[in-house]
Amino acid sequence: MKPTPISVLVRALFFVPAAALAQQAPQPEAPASGDTAVQQVTVTGIRASVRSALSVKENSNSIVEVVSSEDIGKLPDTTIAESLARLPGLAAGLDRGNASQIVARGMGERFIGATLNGRELASSEPNRAVRFEQFPSESLSGAVVYKTQNADLIEGGVATSIDLQTVQPLKYKGRQVSVKADALYYPLASDVDAKTVRPRLGGIYIDQLASGSVGVALAASYQKQPSIEKRKNHWGFNENNSVDMNGDGKVDKTPWGFEDEIKRGTNERASVLGKVEWKVSPDAHITADVYYAKNKIYEPSVQHWTGDIGNWDGWQTPNYSNLDIRDGYVVGATVRDVTVSTHSTRWFQNMSNFAGGLNGKFNAGDWKIDADLAVSRADRDSQWADVRQTSGNGTLAWAFTGNENQSYSFSQDTGNTAIYGAPSLYIDADGHVDDKLNSAQLSAWRPVELGPLSRVKFGARFSDREKSFSQTTWNLATTATSLPASAFETIRADGYFPALMLNDFEGTATTLFGAGALSPDGRAQTTTDLLAGWRVKERTSAVYAQGDLEGEMLGLKYRGNLGLRVVHTKQTGYGIESRNGAAPTAVEGGASYTRALPSANLIFSLDEAQEHQLRVSLARAMSRAPMDEMRASRQLSVDTTPGSSQPLTGSTGNPGLLPMMANQADLSYQWYFEKGSLLSASVFYKKVGSYIGITTDTTTIDGRQATITRSINGEGGYVRGLELAYQQAFTMLPAPFDGLGMAANFSYNESSIREFTSNFPMVGLMRRNGGVTLWYEKDGFEARLQANYHSPFTRMPRWTAGYLVENDEETYVSANISKYLTPQLQLHVGLDNITNQKVVHTQAGNQYIQNVMEYGRRYNIGLAYKF
Repeated sequence: MKPTPISVLVRALFFVPAAALAQQAPQPEAPASGDTAVQQVTVTGIRASVRSALSVKENSNSIVEVVSSEDIGKLPDTTIAESLARLPGLAAGLDRGNASQIVARGMGERFIGATLNGRELASSEPNRAVRFEQFPSESLSGAVVYKTQNADLIEGGVATSIDLQTVQPLKYKGRQVSVKADALYYPLASDVDAKTVRPRLGGIYIDQLASGSVGVALAASYQKQPSIEKRKNHWGFNENNSVDMNGDGKVDKTPWGFEDEIKRGTNERASVLGKVEWKVSPDAHITADVYYAKNKIYEPSVQHWTGDIGNWDGWQTPNYSNLDIRDGYVVGATVRDVTVSTHSTRWFQNMSNFAGGLNGKFNAGDWKIDADLAVSRADRDSQWADVRQTSGNGTLAWAFTGNENQSYSFSQDTGNTAIYGAPSLYIDADGHVDDKLNSAQLSAWRPVELGPLSRVKFGARFSDREKSFSQTTWNLATTATSLPASAFETIRADGYFPALMLNDFEGTATTLFGAGALSPDGRAQTTTDLLAGWRVKERTSAVYAQGDLEGEMLGLKYRGNLGLRVVHTKQTGYGIESRNGAAPTAVEGGASYTRALPSANLIFSLDEAQEHQLRVSLARAMSRAPMDEMRASRQLSVDTTPGSSQPLTGSTGNPGLLPMMANQADLSYQWYFEKGSLLSASVFYKKVGSYIGITTDTTTIDGRQATITRSINGEGGYVRGLELAYQQAFTMLPAPFDGLGMAANFSYNESSIREFTSNFPMVGLMRRNGGVTLWYEKDGFEARLQANYHSPFTRMPRWTAGYLVENDEETYVSANISKYLTPQLQLHVGLDNITNQKVVHTQAGNQYIQNVMEYGRRYNIGLAYKF
């Protein structure tokens, strides 16, 4: 295979002689002749980040995992999501090939709490989940993942609470500036005739003013990533109305159809961070900061949908031949007299996230007071539009046999516009999410000498949150009988139907369907639209008391904390109700509850040097219900016959949902056997008492019995697991191997909790996940090779809460290589998804129903300059 320019560069970087690297790398000054003073060695780069992270972990009173920046503006990954996904016990679901929402300890995003500088974040998702890929490395100095609870932590993370942290400019000495520019290269883009190279830019500025009493930080980033995808999806089988196809007396279930998609677009992300610290006096420190991120996804695509092959009650049986029947399912066949539709689509998704706050820290005698005000905003505007045409009859052959084996053919040329009829426009849907969150916190603490109690802390927090969703859908016809070939570009990708993609989607839609065809302005919402809309208000207040402990027990020194957090929440859900198709009317409901959350953390030092630690944690934790499932909207059918006792039936939201509560215990052994090195083993157990899932149950509505499909607080169960971690810098090896290091982790999780829909395992439950990172740093050269694996897990990839799939096992391999060309200028290369791992969703527990997505490999090359 002909080497690409990037492969040549990578090889060159790996094989540059060490001596040459040493000449170009920054070197410490030699001591003066006869100087017997001990030299101070400054540790930088990968080794510095490893040591910094382990230092925080070792000294925390909780069981935590830590991501630490190597240097100013230099987290090891493009976004914090990629870094979090490599920590012990954590992984990430992929969105458009990027690590996005976090899974922790076998539990999905509903159990993950997220804060920025200790403040809760609004979310552009309909539930509460935070998209961690919105936080680029330039804006953050690190993250702390709390696996155990403290009374002073904001409630919400039964699995874990993740606190993202921005830089503190007064902790730096002097002005520092770092800028970088990358070119992103996506080979898969060439398969779909899209641009293969896109830019990524970023930088951070830190300075101190007013004789060092004022610190300022400003960070910005911009990335325009190709959004490329090839996908094939099986729609499932006709389970209830299929017939015997081959005369063996058994029902053979036929598929409803399939779809394929070729997508080419852009995922454009930009962010800015501003922060000011003012040390007013030794007793007063004020910080103000704002963070804003914008994410614009624009994705033209072309899809083909097959149809007419469900064989309802056997009406198509004579048209079938070449049957491949496995386990009672028709996984391959040829069927005549069917059509294929082509869909030139356009999806956009514009998201913005804002977080800002004002914090003051004050000394009042022995008391230290912390006051904080914060606002967070998130919104999401999206629209899926489809110019659709259907072919004439032809013959379709397919083989969807599982294990990513998906092939098909059609007797007509899908790349020929002449086979299609009149186009139609479908907008499904134009949707809008809006989330507003305001909060205020006040805490105070002081040292005490009261037996084992060394410090007491008290605090309170108040928050007000409102989240809403609305949508509009519409369909339009045109007088045009067909579209000319000149309106399309033909894409021919291996294994896919020839695809017709509109050259100018917006222009064609306007020409065919009129000005404003793609705008919701002036359009009336349908009843379905109104029922899909909702609004939820949530007001919370919390008070806590916590004491830090130090002492000796059974001959062992210990430290830790003991606390109680009491939380009160009032929630109200609003929506629309429709009975028997009548005009929609407003409806609302809600709940109010108070929960006590005790917690205790103890760390026992097993030796005098405190290298061996035994950590024990007991706590009660809570995660609130997803906000979209607390909607009040409901669609009901009512038997209006006089005297009828038939119950109401239908589907609803549930504004009365209560939080998911868990009693949990953690035990961890940690051995810090040298600087930057750790060996640990941990076990945990969580008893979840009120798991939320979707089912059909009996309730009462307006004094009448009702059988309703909705989310409920149902039976819970246990989640338990084992986590192993090893990390070491091999500084004891002879040069040049003393620059090597390794980090490895493995987690095993199991749970008795099942989803109420189709009896799936609990969302997020990865039985096994782990990873290995090999790194090398010496004389200005840095390299990482990283591989992460997770076993299959249940996932909720769409907005529809009841849509569950099994995300197949994945192994994701990446590498990062860099070299200092001068003391200030660094060249770096990144390789992501080296093995071209596909994302496979298996539906309904059926190995033949798969949605297979390919995002391809990704490379980047760039320069970073620090001054």
